[in-house]
Amino acid sequence: MALTELTKSILPDHYRHMERAEMEARVHDIKKELGTALFIPGHHYQKDEVIQFADAVGDSLQLAQVSAANRQAEHIVFCGVHFMAETADILTSNNQTVYLPDMRAGCSMADMADIYQTERAWTALQELFGNTIIPLTYVNSTAAIKAFTGRNGGSCVTSSNARSMVEWAFTEKPRILFLPDQHLGRNTAFDIGVPLDHMAVWNPLTDTLEFEGNFEDVQVILWKGHCSVHENFTTANIKELRRTRPDIKIIVHPECRREVVALSDDNGSTKYIIDTIEKAAPGSAWAVGTEMNLVKRIIQQHSDKEIISLNPNMCPCLTMNRIDLPHLLWSLETIMAEEAGNIIQVDECTAAEAKLSLDRMLARAD
Repeated sequence: MALTELTKSILPDHYRHMERAEMEARVHDIKKELGTALFIPGHHYQKDEVIQFADAVGDSLQLAQVSAANRQAEHIVFCGVHFMAETADILTSNNQTVYLPDMRAGCSMADMADIYQTERAWTALQELFGNTIIPLTYVNSTAAIKAFTGRNGGSCVTSSNARSMVEWAFTEKPRILFLPDQHLGRNTAFDIGVPLDHMAVWNPLTDTLEFEGNFEDVQVILWKGHCSVHENFTTANIKELRRTRPDIKIIVHPECRREVVALSDDNGSTKYIIDTIEKAAPGSAWAVGTEMNLVKRIIQQHSDKEIISLNPNMCPCLTMNRIDLPHLLWSLETIMAEEAGNIIQVDECTAAEAKLSLDRMLARAD
């Protein structure tokens, strides 16, 4: 299980009353003083007030890998969510410490698959299908779930490499259990030719397999989990844009529902979305179906294009937004005072099995 050596969960009140300019100045000073001993990775979904201080910006796995490659950094202050900091701890060395500025920064999707539910599901599915299933987990999952896939011959996947990893999994076993995001699993399996009526859904709340048909036809078992942000993009959003803006191109993340992806012009990982808009012709118009902080940043960076959110009422990822400037400064100042808290430490057994899962994926990286 993932552990924290020391947790400081309540932000001291004086940080709430500091001026932004003062906080920014103090972060700059601490970064200068610590130098290469400090590394701040920042996820794409972070607020601008935090991302301005990031030494690297990217997706969760990319940031964990960059953190692991940076052997000079003693302190890695991960501006993301809990499962991302866990992955960084798994991949970094023992003399590096990973911190999460606010321990409340979790992920609702990752929380939809806990290890106890997963072990119960695995037992039931083995009884139903025998030794014909290989587990895959999206990196947006807890260290315990990564470890589960590792010890059962499976692997992690990212939204960028999900297709290649699903194709690999089918060379190992005739069936896949895909955790915890049913939409990424469904969209990826569909893209490689698995019919929708050959996909079942495991409901962890009822411990039942939701499927109408002959169980022998099941090729993919999707965990009934989802991203709370990407589920808010709907076919109604797309139909309204098709009616009012037939010129606009719609690009979405594959964590969106199958019907949303099907009606869009394109879909892909966060990096794919960023790169596609970067390469797009000046004057082109885009509606983007992903997290709002990132969409706003893309808009700022590409004034030569018209870019809007696919859902005009979309809000940023609420758990990701728990990492803000006051929490970042607090984390850095506790490091300076040698009173550091919110340390993310995954126990050795879980880390070793989770690394098996990560290594199987990284061994097949393009």
